[in-house]
Amino acid sequence: MNIAFDAKRAFHNSRGLGNYSRDTIRLLSTYYPKNNYKLLNPKNKNCVDFDIAENTSIITPKSIIGKAIPSLWRSIGVVNQLKTLQIDIYHGLSQELPYGIDKIGIKSVVTMHDAIFMRYPQLYSASYRAIFIQKNRYACRVADHIIAISEQTKKDIIQYFDADEKKISVVYQGCNNVFRKEISFTSKNEIREKYNLPKKFLLNVGAIEERKNAGLIIEALHKLNLQIPLVIVGKSTSYIDKLRSLIIQYKMEQQVLVIHNAETSDLPAIYSLADVFIYPSLFEGFGIPVLEALCVGVPVITSTGSCFEETGGEDTLYVNPHDALELGNAILKIISDNELRKDMILKGKIFAEKFTDVNIAHNMNELYLRLTKK
Repeated sequence: MNIAFDAKRAFHNSRGLGNYSRDTIRLLSTYYPKNNYKLLNPKNKNCVDFDIAENTSIITPKSIIGKAIPSLWRSIGVVNQLKTLQIDIYHGLSQELPYGIDKIGIKSVVTMHDAIFMRYPQLYSASYRAIFIQKNRYACRVADHIIAISEQTKKDIIQYFDADEKKISVVYQGCNNVFRKEISFTSKNEIREKYNLPKKFLLNVGAIEERKNAGLIIEALHKLNLQIPLVIVGKSTSYIDKLRSLIIQYKMEQQVLVIHNAETSDLPAIYSLADVFIYPSLFEGFGIPVLEALCVGVPVITSTGSCFEETGGEDTLYVNPHDALELGNAILKIISDNELRKDMILKGKIFAEKFTDVNIAHNMNELYLRLTKK
């Protein structure tokens, strides 16, 4: 098969949708090397560096207009270029399909990650919502098949974008393989020194934004007077000002360490050094950091509702993301019971095997094969 990917996020997004795109490309090109993969990249500047297999090539705009306006090429102009590439499947990896894709005889797949901007409109501008409501509804309408990354996302796209349930498959995502590799004692010590990490600490990883709700952890530590350090790793947004105010208010300047510049390759060691991973997000489509923590071997506390029980399994602890006292008690439960902690680590690693590369690649390729036979 000749498969084309909308690879904008793969080349221009270092986390989240970028990781999903890179991992999908990597695992398919690895496990199904007889296919040919075309990565459609709207612009060749400021790209994330990642390995590309021999069966994979990069396609960029050819026309003067496409080169001058990459966003226009990605949303419309790419269709004309696809006609010349003998593509069997076009896969939009981030909730979008180009206009006219349904008119050129190429089967199309779109991955839908979430409908968070519909559930929490106050977190997004009106213009953002208007644009992406239109794009998402169009993609769900014209796609030959839709991949939802969780059962929760499947429910949401049916509710918010009128997606046809009969053409939706849930194909869970995985995480970067670096989180499944053994980490040496030497590497852990190097990372501890590099980021000046405490001997014992709680960990939160993810964009530092309101929806991720890291402030609840600070509130929980304050309410129960827990003195264990907290390390927050993630890209900063305006929400950091609220966190800093809480930290100062509760006199926790020496207890909370915020890291903005952690390298992806360092994250597995950072996870492995933590005593508990806490992810009190209000809502996610999948919750990759939860899976990353389980793979490394860290007990996890995350939120009730949303997709989290799909990602975390039965042996993760779940708390109300609005209840700091409940979160504090969950933290105390794990750090005071070493046998519980060991059990959560062991069973969490077993559950994480559900999301291995080989399973995800097989499910994706089988979907492509079914489409090409129609």
